[in-house]
Amino acid sequence: MTALIWCPFPDEDSAVRAANQLLDEKLIACANLIGTVRSLYQWNDERGDARETGALFKTDAALLEKAVARLEQIHPYEAPAILGWRCDAAAPATAQWLAELGK
Repeated sequence: MTALIWCPFPDEDSAVRAANQLLDEKLIACANLIGTVRSLYQWNDERGDARETGALFKTDAALLEKAVARLEQIHPYEAPAILGWRCDAAAPATAQWLAELGK
């Protein structure tokens, strides 16, 4: 089974560093850096408006919890927004590619 992780970063460089570390540790197979996203948010009773770099990580579902935990450790934010979920469907070639991570 496949899984995805969504996470915003303060800038592209920090997203690239995190992606390379997760790739090196074989916790993900791919990172798609979305580019600049505008984040409107509520944090510590204050309204925020920031430009961030979005990242979508592809992994095997068996590695999801470990990848999320590791991403939280290496992320530059104090409390990063990291969301991971198992995918209900994937193209067979994609599923096979990501399953290789879990072996």
